[in-house]
Amino acid sequence: MTTATERVDVVIVGAGLSGIGAAWHLQQHCPEHGYLILEARDAIGGTWDLFRYPGIRSDSDMHTLGYKFRPWRDGKAIADGPAIRSYVRDTAREGGIDSHIRFSQRLLEAHWDSGAAEWRLVIEDGKRGGQRELRAGFLLMCAGYYRYDRGHTPDYPGRDDYRGTFIHPQFWPEELAYAGKRVVVIGSGATAMTLVPALAEKAAEVVMLQRSPTWVISRPARDRLANALRAFLPDTWAYALTRLKNTALQQWFYRRSREAPEKVRRVLLRRLRKALGPGYDVARHFTPSYNPWDQRLCLVPDGDLFEVLRAGRARVVTDTIERLTEGGVRLTSGEELPADIIVSATGLEVEVLGGVRFSVDGEPVDFARTWTYKGIMCSGVPNLVSVFGYINASWTLRADLTAEWACRLLKHLDTNGFAAATPTLPAALATMPARDWIDDFSPGYLARVMHRFPRQGDRAPWVNPQDYRADRALFLEAPIDDDALIFSRADRGADRAA
Repeated sequence: MTTATERVDVVIVGAGLSGIGAAWHLQQHCPEHGYLILEARDAIGGTWDLFRYPGIRSDSDMHTLGYKFRPWRDGKAIADGPAIRSYVRDTAREGGIDSHIRFSQRLLEAHWDSGAAEWRLVIEDGKRGGQRELRAGFLLMCAGYYRYDRGHTPDYPGRDDYRGTFIHPQFWPEELAYAGKRVVVIGSGATAMTLVPALAEKAAEVVMLQRSPTWVISRPARDRLANALRAFLPDTWAYALTRLKNTALQQWFYRRSREAPEKVRRVLLRRLRKALGPGYDVARHFTPSYNPWDQRLCLVPDGDLFEVLRAGRARVVTDTIERLTEGGVRLTSGEELPADIIVSATGLEVEVLGGVRFSVDGEPVDFARTWTYKGIMCSGVPNLVSVFGYINASWTLRADLTAEWACRLLKHLDTNGFAAATPTLPAALATMPARDWIDDFSPGYLARVMHRFPRQGDRAPWVNPQDYRADRALFLEAPIDDDALIFSRADRGADRAA
């Protein structure tokens, strides 16, 4: 039972993909540190337990979205939600991590006390009711980047007039019957492109209604090379080789998109025309106004979306909404889309560090006024590491690196007798140019809240890097004591490491 006096070395917030991975690294590299995982919900899995809409799957291959320490053994590299959920839960069970999880425990506040060199955490107890406190020496935030209790839904004119079923994919009703129904899916992102082919298997009509197109790329759901390697190599070797191959391809394609966007556009459009067949209006429905990787590309495994479009079991409409009507959607063009079900696949509500209220020695932390340190810590905030994956590659690649770096930091503190590490911006750099925390990336779900995130500067380590190859050296090899971290002990003021 948690009491006001209980103290834990490390608290991990979130029992999803990142949190379970962080716990494994902590057990492996810092076994002397006790830890707890606080999970606001009552299940392991995070995103992969929350989202239950038809067709839910990864938009990255599981050889890179999977953990570096636990091979993905399934034949399908582009996996469905239940398979990923099982993978995360099995990792927790096999590692004994599940015994460290406290469910229905939502972190509300975190207050740093420099004198004691510890966090005082205020937790909402969903099982017993009320609030309780917990003290922690180190806080590892693995709560993801969006609100679990609310998705982004525009204020549609006429919303109250609509008489059908209106849902957001984040809260898909398990009992929803869509067989034989007319369904309009609003949106053009990964969720919409996953839903449309899945719904088309049973629905009478499926329309993907988009305001503007998104870049789309197709690839096989099964990685033939990975499966071939597993036939004659140990799983760990085959996994490592496939992971190396896929990370290299991801990074090459991203760099190519930034260096030669027109060439990449031509390649993508040529493939789209071939996949959709002659006569399809690719220019209207699948040619965005922005360059590839200005926003994340949508993945279509085995061309499933293109198949249902070619077969006439679904269609894409590119237009804007004038209003919802009693029976569907009226478009600005005057066309009306009848709908028994409207799915608003319009994105997430992003929040900073799980929406937790932070303070340092009684002063509230406004993260928008801080500078990011390597994209994982914030200036002036001690012993707080936050996991945020790549926007241009698989999330877990960076989650693994972040957890390994946090373990290096903990070992440095232990070895040198320190209790705290605080990223501290030198006065000489206070006027350096500031950039958005994620730069040169423009999806709406991030643009809406980027002003609330820490700033990044124009030189390391005050940047949020997005290059896996370079990050391996930055996180795993660069010295921990880099003149940007100030180390201190609990019983006296700040002190530089020798």
